[in-house]
Amino acid sequence: MIDDTPTPLGPQTDMTVAPLGAADADAPTRAGFVALIGEPNAGKSTLLNRMVGAKISIVTHKVQTTRARIRGVALEGQSQIVFVDTPGLFRPRRRLDRAMVAAAWGGAADADMVVLLIEAHRGLTEGVEAILESLRGHVGHAMRVVLAINKIDRVKAEVLLALTEKMNAAFPFERTFMISAERGHGVPVLKAWLAGEMPLGPWLYPEDQIADLPMRMIAAEITREKLTLRLHEELPYQLTVETEKWEDRADGSTRIDQIIYVLRDGHKGIVLGAKGVTIKGVSTAAREELTTFLERPVHLFLTVKVRPNWLEERERYSEMGLDFNDGAGHDSTS
Repeated sequence: MIDDTPTPLGPQTDMTVAPLGAADADAPTRAGFVALIGEPNAGKSTLLNRMVGAKISIVTHKVQTTRARIRGVALEGQSQIVFVDTPGLFRPRRRLDRAMVAAAWGGAADADMVVLLIEAHRGLTEGVEAILESLRGHVGHAMRVVLAINKIDRVKAEVLLALTEKMNAAFPFERTFMISAERGHGVPVLKAWLAGEMPLGPWLYPEDQIADLPMRMIAAEITREKLTLRLHEELPYQLTVETEKWEDRADGSTRIDQIIYVLRDGHKGIVLGAKGVTIKGVSTAAREELTTFLERPVHLFLTVKVRPNWLEERERYSEMGLDFNDGAGHDSTS
């Protein structure tokens, strides 16, 4: 296994940048957007949460769990970095898939910097090759792209070095970083470098804001994560969660009512589970995390509804932060 201590691996590899110091009131401020792109399950959500220092994006073992562009706000010295966690880039088959991929490329096109995340143990896959090909078409003259090789604890140093050389031969990355988003190795170095590359200008968000998402959507995502962790097969991709009501009570607690939309009656039974055991477990796990996140007591009420065509309803896409029109096209069953 490779050493945890970052070491330079060539002229295009930057692993030696010292973290920025404490904020200096007289120093100029910087602020900008960094888009995280990559294949599904490359570790983008884990990296976002690590950068922000709080969990704001779903992290599961299943691919394609991030659906919308989720913005997390991180501070480093005098710099404010707005990270955009995009849906994983893959070959779309359905309207929802196409809308997710469009959101990913939209997030990259709008960013000041793009970080391509790949998995060290998988290397230059067909999916990564497809992303590089698309990057060449999207880059133009403005897009700046750096490479972050994630999960470095899974490979030996010589494999990592060979992959670095191969990737930089395939695309002109500005820098290459070696990280483990899960363990935090190399992440401060990447964050510090990005902070120094942000455009000069005032901060875009208040100092204490860590996400650019309505609390209703964050709450729905937390519940969807618990469903994804509990369920198997393809069902997690055929359901969505919406926060229907939000009530902050006088006693300091919050009541949250959510609807879980599924495609078929059989799916409803799976979500509920025998004698309601599955939905109770999901509700408990989501309520506990919401209580911690909101730092107040939470009363969570879940309802499961069958909505056969929710994947074709504009309102559902709006709730997910996606553009319904981006999903236009012919569905594929292959």
